[in-house]
Amino acid sequence: MRYRFETYELDTVTQELRQADASVALEPQVFALLEVLLANADRVVTKDELNERIWGGRVVSEAAVNSRIRSARQAIGDSGAEQRLIKTVRGRGFRFVGTVAQTAAVEQFLAAVPEPAPAELTAAPVGRQQQPAIAVVPLRLVSLDTRYEPLADSIAHEVIADLSRLHWLRVISGASTFQLRSDSQNVAQIAHLLGADYVLCGTLSLFGKRANVIVELTRAETGTVVWADNIETPVEELVELRSQLATRIANAIEQRIQAEEASIADTIATEDLNAWTLYFRGLRHVNRFNKHDNAIGAHLFEQAIGADPGFALAHAGLSFAHFQTAFVGYNEDLKRYEQLALRSADQAFELDPLDPVVNLMVGRAKYLSGDWEQSNPWFERCANLSPNNALAYYNQALVGVSSGETTQTQTLSDRALTLSPIDPLLYAFHAVRAMGHLANDEVEAAAYWGERAANAPRAHHLIDAIAAAGFAAAGDHEKAARRAQKVIERDRNFRVEKFFHSIPAHEALRRKLAAHFAELGFAA
Repeated sequence: MRYRFETYELDTVTQELRQADASVALEPQVFALLEVLLANADRVVTKDELNERIWGGRVVSEAAVNSRIRSARQAIGDSGAEQRLIKTVRGRGFRFVGTVAQTAAVEQFLAAVPEPAPAELTAAPVGRQQQPAIAVVPLRLVSLDTRYEPLADSIAHEVIADLSRLHWLRVISGASTFQLRSDSQNVAQIAHLLGADYVLCGTLSLFGKRANVIVELTRAETGTVVWADNIETPVEELVELRSQLATRIANAIEQRIQAEEASIADTIATEDLNAWTLYFRGLRHVNRFNKHDNAIGAHLFEQAIGADPGFALAHAGLSFAHFQTAFVGYNEDLKRYEQLALRSADQAFELDPLDPVVNLMVGRAKYLSGDWEQSNPWFERCANLSPNNALAYYNQALVGVSSGETTQTQTLSDRALTLSPIDPLLYAFHAVRAMGHLANDEVEAAAYWGERAANAPRAHHLIDAIAAAGFAAAGDHEKAARRAQKVIERDRNFRVEKFFHSIPAHEALRRKLAAHFAELGFAA
């Protein structure tokens, strides 16, 4: 896309700002800032939007934002005093107020692809007929050094490989997407040509000794950017880090598409829901980790199975809902829900034995029944099928804590956290590490990680109990008492026996936890 204003032209393909055919030097973040403002010249762009688009959601100071605004103004002959082109809207954000003209350089074969018909864009939402599809377009290299072109391709190839392990997502083959070495960001045409619901586009830019990878995930139907990231790294480290970059991108895409699909499902009338939309809506409910939503999620998974009995992921989702009921203690009949969790997981495995999520659910169900030796191979199998599955490593850490093999607990929990830093189960990643430290008599670390676990979103009363034990072990009796009170407020029937049923522990750790629980006044 090219944006023209006054005597300037900003080209998103070459990542250049030009004035009268002369290039104007810009830092990557300043270029990205100008692009966002120009693309949204019809409205105020908030500081939160700039934070998401330019810094990938990282929290940055107001001074950092103002510094980039100042540089952008200087580059286009504007100033904070004049604000002829970039206006500060106090308390809201910034707006480009100059006259902007847009032109798109669409490749010849894309030009022949018709735009989606208006009826397709305005039709009422309907239930998805198959799993959502994504097209990963190769990164555009913005550099005169063509030696790095294979590297730009390899990042996209690795993202495709990582995403292809997800059986709920249809990934368009690289043989097709790599035909679209596009000068254009016309996502609607790319998606229409390939039959994709989502398109991932991006650039690899080289500026001196720094490399910058910018990626955007767009929902094709609406043209909405549902996720973007801006990753900076030294050029000399780029080759070594490319797999890590691909993993970071693929893991973020997995969570964002699931959230987007759940949002889409919420807009569809109940009578129009089919198996896939029922599944995504159920997933949203069970991930809220409370009794009410878990029951709704279980019902939605049952409806999905009714609509498509051979839908392995719906059986896996139902297994997780039953697991959650027994694990957290939503129902007193724990044994029944243990059996239901295992039965649904076994049914899922019969339908799709190579799905990593299905294998994970079998392992979880076996762990819940106390069969640690049998559960760990399933988690290892999940990790082999999908090496970037954070829950596979977290559950291996949990088995280690339960069995007394805590030497790898920190490494495994760190691996899970690195792979999925905003996971719905983040509290669990921290809690298992806290228990590992407690098992090794590292009481200060146990208190620290226990508190982080309890403060994480969606943490339940069992996590509060772990935090309370960590504080008690570290001698912080005031914080221990406050956490213990929180446990009782959230579950007046809490018993130490119920805790160990949900989170089994080897004999030495069990004795430590039981002693701290007794000290805090919990009923046996």
